[in-house]
Amino acid sequence: MEVAALSLLLLLNCLDSGSARVSLTVSPKRSQFFKYDRFSVSCEEEEQREEEEAGWRVMKRTEDGEVRPCPSSCFITAAFPATDSGEYWCETGPGATSNTVNITVTAGSVILESPVLPVMEGDNVTLSCRTKTASFNLPAGFYKDGLLIRISSTGNMTIHSVSKADEGLYKCEVSGAGGSPDSWLTVRAPPTGRDPPPPPPPPSSTMLSVVRHLVVGTPYLLATILLGLIYRDRARGENSTKETQFLSVRISLSLRT
Repeated sequence: MEVAALSLLLLLNCLDSGSARVSLTVSPKRSQFFKYDRFSVSCEEEEQREEEEAGWRVMKRTEDGEVRPCPSSCFITAAFPATDSGEYWCETGPGATSNTVNITVTAGSVILESPVLPVMEGDNVTLSCRTKTASFNLPAGFYKDGLLIRISSTGNMTIHSVSKADEGLYKCEVSGAGGSPDSWLTVRAPPTGRDPPPPPPPPSSTMLSVVRHLVVGTPYLLATILLGLIYRDRARGENSTKETQFLSVRISLSLRT
């Protein structure tokens, strides 16, 4: 009984540690590919251990529901929609699994380049619309959950400081070339110890700061203006008195002569 309990504990520890160490990676790092494109899917361990590397393999579930294993990595030299589109994940013999990714291979002329793995809240995310004939500077419309959200003259759209509200299905369309398949953008909270960048101050805070400076500075400005007016009036009065005295002296001298 004690041996069985110890074996079960070791097995659970193995499953927990394995699932935490291994993640699925896709190269190139995107979720959509054209027909006949090449890409690879592999299992990446945070701590490489020779005895565990052979146990991990890539699994994929195609659109028709069939589950197929790959070797230690899937290297697709000529992708096909029916056989290479689907869900991919890493798996070990005991049953531990990694994160999953969804890959779409299209026979169409347009794809959306979007992150294949979840993005963290606070990050900037760029989506790009590509065609088979041109990769850059294509006017494109971007859609989220079926609604047009932006038109870009360059074919790129950046979501600044992404949040959970930005999670959803995205696609793009290029005039004359068609539209891309949908891709789901997943947004997750940052890991412990990493806080998202603080949001920019709201306009109300900026206006409050301006008003505060005006309130503090206005009395000094008014006092300076008032002192200047008093000095000017005093100077004028002194000049007027001097002119009056000068005229009186001239008149006195004229009368004497």
